Amino acid sequence: MKGVMRFGRKRKIRPGYIGPYRISKRIGNVAYELELPQELTSVHPGSLSYEEILVQILDRQISKLRKKEVASVKVLWRNQFVEEATWETKEDMKRKYPHLFESGEVPN
Repeated sequence: MKGVMRFGRKRKIRPGYIGPYRISKRIGNVAYELELPQELTSVHPGSLSYEEILVQILDRQISKLRKKEVASVKVLWRNQFVEEATWETKEDMKRKYPHLFESGEVPN
């Protein structure tokens, strides 16, 4: 028997799906334990959520919103295809991954 796990990044509208994975044990009426690969060891059993890991910043842009300019970066996440890269605000990514901006990978 196989199961699929549903995941979504925080503040994302569209959830992603990964799997299928073999079900190793039935825990309740709608809860199952899955045999997960090593790369998903960061999955938290209670909430079935995990922290996305930024792999690379692919592009950058500045959008004008009325009188304000917002800098964004296109982010490639671990275990995602390039086509699934997302646009994130530069400010949020700089706060969460300051080392990428200090090294000069993404200019100010």
